Amino acid sequence: MPVLAATNIELAYGDRRILDGVSLTLEPGERAGLVGRNGSGKSSLLKVIAGSLRPDAGTVTLTGGARAGYLAQEPELDGTRTLREEAAAAFSHIEQLEAELHEVFHAMADAEGETLDKLLRRQESLEKRIDAAGGLATDHKVDAVLHGLGFSNAHFGVPVPGLSGGQRARLALAKLLLGEPEVLLLDEPTNHLDIAGRLWLEDFIENEYRGAVLMISHDRYLLDNVVTRIIEVDPVPNLGGRLIEYPGNYAAFRRLRAERIEAQRRAWENQQTKFRQEEAYIRKYKTGQRAKQARGRETRLAREKAESTIERPLELDAMRLSLPRAPRSGDIVASVRGLSVRFTNDDGAERVLFHDLDLAIERGQRWGVIGPNGAGKTTLVRCILGEIAPAAGTVTLGTRLSIGYFRQSHESIDPEKTVVRYLQDIVRRECPDQPLSEQAARNLAGAFLFSGADQEKELGLLSGGERARAALAGLMASAKNVLVLDEPTNHLDIPSAERLEEALRMPVEGKQCGSLFDGTLILISHDRALLDACCDRLLVFDGAGNVEVFIGTYTEWHRKNTAEQRKSGATKGPGRPRRTDATQRPNPRKAPAASPAKKKSKWSWMRLEQLEEKIAQLEARLAEIDAALGDPDVWRDIERADSLTTERDELKVELEGVEAEWLRKAE
Repeated sequence: MPVLAATNIELAYGDRRILDGVSLTLEPGERAGLVGRNGSGKSSLLKVIAGSLRPDAGTVTLTGGARAGYLAQEPELDGTRTLREEAAAAFSHIEQLEAELHEVFHAMADAEGETLDKLLRRQESLEKRIDAAGGLATDHKVDAVLHGLGFSNAHFGVPVPGLSGGQRARLALAKLLLGEPEVLLLDEPTNHLDIAGRLWLEDFIENEYRGAVLMISHDRYLLDNVVTRIIEVDPVPNLGGRLIEYPGNYAAFRRLRAERIEAQRRAWENQQTKFRQEEAYIRKYKTGQRAKQARGRETRLAREKAESTIERPLELDAMRLSLPRAPRSGDIVASVRGLSVRFTNDDGAERVLFHDLDLAIERGQRWGVIGPNGAGKTTLVRCILGEIAPAAGTVTLGTRLSIGYFRQSHESIDPEKTVVRYLQDIVRRECPDQPLSEQAARNLAGAFLFSGADQEKELGLLSGGERARAALAGLMASAKNVLVLDEPTNHLDIPSAERLEEALRMPVEGKQCGSLFDGTLILISHDRALLDACCDRLLVFDGAGNVEVFIGTYTEWHRKNTAEQRKSGATKGPGRPRRTDATQRPNPRKAPAASPAKKKSKWSWMRLEQLEEKIAQLEARLAEIDAALGDPDVWRDIERADSLTTERDELKVELEGVEAEWLRKAE
């Protein structure tokens, strides 16, 4: 029986219809992801389900007295409490039960006979309820959740009004998770979380929380690793949003959606062909001996067009743009020697962001910069660019550099320019000998998901995500041979992040990948999917003043780090290898996880390093296949599509066997 049911929900803002009679159910323990373009109605639907927004029609039902907890993007917190007090308020119901229990104890001192029996039964009932709610373990739970979401003990006493916006958002998430409602409604829970926080959240939802989850997230790895069903909010012009459901995780959704779009495209083309044939017949025979028959067919055609015209699928084309070319830079882009940055806190204590860092960035390299919030990632980039003076060390920039820097804020954008004019002016300023025509500017705007009237909007009227897309499109068109991107996907929805990934992704040896950028990239990001697709080198900040230089992708680093943690027993956190091919996995709440087999497998002869190399090879091939299957053109060739699908299924089975052997040996 569903724990939550939303039925025939209709919602409109003025004359704009948002949701058109949509329905969904959520089973106990199920994890479902809600996806769709920004503005499609995802957050509105979640607010309706949470009860914070009244729909125009429809009902929402929670069964069996279940509670729903809602994480809003703008949390409401008690400003009279400290951070830890506000988090512990999630257990205020336990305090009430304990107060009742003390009253019972007080009454029992003078009670006897039947009155005492009633008090004893009341005592037993209250103690059971306290134990079920967590009992005396609440202090440990509060500390564990706050630490998992990136707070240190030093933050616990900070008053709520003294917290930053990101800290307030993380506190609201902590309080919600501690409350353990039967249904979690999460709207962008990874906003303001660094990678460690995202990994912790995945582990908490997957292995500790027992209720149902409905989440909106732009974190593709979170959707791949946690959810077992994707619900797409698909806006239909002039009608409002409808829901389309797909089994599996986000990667499965991409594949199945591509199949649906291709089938819809074929049906639309067949119907259009039929319409053209009918129209040709009507024109030919509208006068003459068959005029009566032609008029009858014209009437039927008009009725069919009005009642059963198939909607033309709107899908992104691959990026095929001709943009100004960047000049070739020197072989060395930046040479960093002994770089250190430190500052003095308000309490007079000195804090070291990083120290004695040596780094050589060469032409064409792709560097990802990861680590906790506030660890110094942006500071390092600004030191390299000469905007901040280090405490010690030197930075030497190479020759013939043309650097594009995407900041987290966009104050320099002229708010009165339209999107198309903004792109043309950037190219005119940066590449005067390679002007961008209006049509080329419109093509570029379209590639970054500005269509129709949106291309004529003034930048000052755009949302944060839209301004970020415009700024990124301008950078791609301005012929830079070095791109420095600081959290470029913070305000982007998934389609926009995937479009950026397509523009920046690393070339595959021997293949044309269609990437728009072949220069040097420095990318600060918590977006693991973007890092894996675009970077093969990492600078890893640990938040304690140390920076690790790692040659490899994020997934390779994470696997190595997990193995080291397992070997040292340093943590019990989310240290297992996570799939990046995003294949669907069994729901751990519906089937017990199988322990690694103790008998020898076909991979037993391999050393741990060989197993890791094999996993990387299999994941790389799976990523190539997924990329191919995400191309609608592939599905026009049934034989090729079947071959790729069969190979993918075989590789999935092989990967599971290799990972099982890796886990056995790593432990």
